[in-house]
Amino acid sequence: MREALAGLTVRGRVFLAAGVTTIVCAVIVGQTPLVRVGVLVAALPLLAALWIGRSRYRLALTRTVSPQLVAAGQTAKVELTLTNEARTPTGVLLLEDHLPYVLGTRPRFVLEGIGHGWRRHVTYQVRSDVRGQFEIGPMSVRVTDPFGLIELGRAFHTTAPLTVTPRTVALPGIPLGGAWTGSGDNRPRAFAIGSAEDVTVREYRRGDDLRRVHWRSSARVGELMVRREEQPWQSRATVFLDNRLISHRGQGIASSLEAAVSAAASVAVHLSQRGYAVRLVTASGEDPGTVWHSRSASVNTAPLLEALAVVQMENSPHLDTAWLAESGHGGLLIAVLGGIGDGDGRFLNRLQHHAATSAVIVLDVDAWAPHLAPSGTGATSAALASTGWRAVTLRPRDHLEVVWQELGRLANRQKVDS
Repeated sequence: MREALAGLTVRGRVFLAAGVTTIVCAVIVGQTPLVRVGVLVAALPLLAALWIGRSRYRLALTRTVSPQLVAAGQTAKVELTLTNEARTPTGVLLLEDHLPYVLGTRPRFVLEGIGHGWRRHVTYQVRSDVRGQFEIGPMSVRVTDPFGLIELGRAFHTTAPLTVTPRTVALPGIPLGGAWTGSGDNRPRAFAIGSAEDVTVREYRRGDDLRRVHWRSSARVGELMVRREEQPWQSRATVFLDNRLISHRGQGIASSLEAAVSAAASVAVHLSQRGYAVRLVTASGEDPGTVWHSRSASVNTAPLLEALAVVQMENSPHLDTAWLAESGHGGLLIAVLGGIGDGDGRFLNRLQHHAATSAVIVLDVDAWAPHLAPSGTGATSAALASTGWRAVTLRPRDHLEVVWQELGRLANRQKVDS
């Protein structure tokens, strides 16, 4: 009852004040009929508070988001199922689901009283032009009486995740190249007669399947050893994304970083569909969720897109090189670069040295902020081409699929020259 009285709305307080005032004035002027009117007006919010206070609400909420992984600009459906598990019916329910501002305005719904065991289903759609991982919820519920005199707040603390991935475009098929290597080991070997498993073992490397650990050899040597397994050959590709703050210009979804992330996502999806085992590397190093050995034989681009959905600016002025020592040699490398300074030349040389085939998409970052002074760090495709890269330039008005075809023409030109 005390909580219900504390939940008096403005209308309820006005009714209570008007009833008390009417009673006092009626007593002063001696108008008995007005006393009855004042008692009725003042009793309405008190009776509503008594009814709300004696009610026992046991509400259950189930929230479903489908799909949980959408591309920027696409919509997802949120379905709410509200159940009354108490024996008494509820009053009028005012529902408000909390959303991040990028997903739109908070949806509000009004439901009439729900009886015992009844359910109500409510659906709405969310859409974001900004990539990222978001939490939908929690839900706040306000219970009110039919006259709107009392309003009590309830809250559900559960939330549901939604991942918005970068926009991707379909890329045409072009000559890519790259070393074809066995997914069991990084060098081809003939199958053993009668078995596809080698009898030899080697030391454990990061990303190896733990099911391949040879425990007897590990106990003898004192460190993890894995069996050399020969599996169907598979081409490997590394997508490198330079996401440093000093390498990009512009703000928000119109920045060069967003264009670079979208380009890297399009390339990663295209290579996965072409049968490549793709991993993602950013300025801070290799993403652990996209290592080669964690990829299945089926095309599954969700780990790559989820990793790119949360890529943020890196404040470090230097590019991480630790992953190069562990990656070995060979494979296809596609780099998506912003502005490159003079100090990055050594890294780019090492990057090219560790790849069998290397190509780069260079963003003209100054074109994303023409009102600002030139950054002076923009790497040109011509400069990189002189060092052996297949290099093309991407500008704000360029179509990625056209730039991608230009990479294919460069590959054909190199074949003719060779």
